[in-house]
Amino acid sequence: MKKSSGLTIVAILAIVIVIIGGWFIVTRNSLVSMRENVDMQFSQVETTLQRRSDLIPNLVETVKGYATHEEEVFTEIADARSKLAGSIESGDIEAIGEANNELDSALGRLLAISENYPNLKASEQFTALQDELAGTENRISVARQYYNESVRSYNTTVQQFPTSLIAGMNGFYPVPYFEADEGATEVPEVSFD
Repeated sequence: MKKSSGLTIVAILAIVIVIIGGWFIVTRNSLVSMRENVDMQFSQVETTLQRRSDLIPNLVETVKGYATHEEEVFTEIADARSKLAGSIESGDIEAIGEANNELDSALGRLLAISENYPNLKASEQFTALQDELAGTENRISVARQYYNESVRSYNTTVQQFPTSLIAGMNGFYPVPYFEADEGATEVPEVSFD
């Protein structure tokens, strides 16, 4: 009788260990899958940022043909593109966000130049590049949204108990969101004077 109850206890312990081990494996694999999704979504953001960066030289060259004395803006754009390329290479989300904001600002100044040059505004090449750039900006927005959604899901899972125990033991930590720049919530001042 004692032998039978000892075997029962060993069998129950073995079953519990198998269940816990199975849960551990499934949870870890789920975390790996979620982190890979975050990385893939971040890669999509990088790809669309690179696409925009690749369009900008064509836009700058088109504007240069009409606005040769706007050299300061051209320099700002070149510097901002270089900074964005470097931050994309580093993979630092915060640095990418800052560099992207600088490029947005410089690009905004470049597009504002077109208002001073009616021939430039009428150029088919300039209009096509503006349309392409607008489409790319929409792609960037969508890519950021998908990235942030996958980050939210991953971060929530990583921080929930008991998954947080497995996450901490295996190096799964929350990742940062892609956030808007500080001035994005301020309403721009428009004047027609």
